[in-house]
Amino acid sequence: MNRPPYNVLTIDMMGELSRAIDALRDQRGVRVILLRASPECKAFSAGVALEDSSPDRAFQTLEAMQEVFRSILETSKPLVTVVEGPAIGGGCELAALGDIIVATPKARFAQPEIRLGVFPPLAAVILPHVIGYKRSLEMIFTGEPLSAQDAQRLGLVSRVVPEEQLEEEVNNVLAKITDQSAPVLEMAKKVLYDTIGLPLSGAMKKSVSIYLNQLMDLDDAQEGVRAAIEKRKPIWKNR
Repeated sequence: MNRPPYNVLTIDMMGELSRAIDALRDQRGVRVILLRASPECKAFSAGVALEDSSPDRAFQTLEAMQEVFRSILETSKPLVTVVEGPAIGGGCELAALGDIIVATPKARFAQPEIRLGVFPPLAAVILPHVIGYKRSLEMIFTGEPLSAQDAQRLGLVSRVVPEEQLEEEVNNVLAKITDQSAPVLEMAKKVLYDTIGLPLSGAMKKSVSIYLNQLMDLDDAQEGVRAAIEKRKPIWKNR
């Protein structure tokens, strides 16, 4: 994202982001999507632009935000999000949708909308699945930020690394993901997301169905087992 200095989210910017993610989703050569602020920005995102937060623009703004989140939730490709500074309001909601979040100690996560007399409608749905209901309530009720370390402890952030080690760590994460079979990664993500909110029995049934009826048809599923038996690195056909 590149809207210096704070990556404030406008309706137009959210539209561009949604279209970009949709385009990457349809490109077979893309194995993983990386979402981060450009080096010129001082924040991951300071949230929605104030001019787009007024009551007369609320419908258009929420529609644009939902389109971004729809694009993220519907892409089967792994999404790695890098947070090097504040992720505030809509920026925090956006970051929370990352499959893997790598942050530096300078990262901060906050939902301060309550101080403006509103609540974050998307965070109210997303955050409980990520950090639990009690901490979500506290975060939304008080507007107080989470440090990178607290966010990691609660499960919002996957890894916290010093700034000087960030690029190495991000490249390491990307390499580990792209070293796997692309369709198997996509199926795993589909199961994890599609079973959210389902009763345990229904979730198990869906997971087993995908495993038996889709995964087992892949050459890569057979190759992985063969490679383990032969004590060699698998050569994925479906990369």
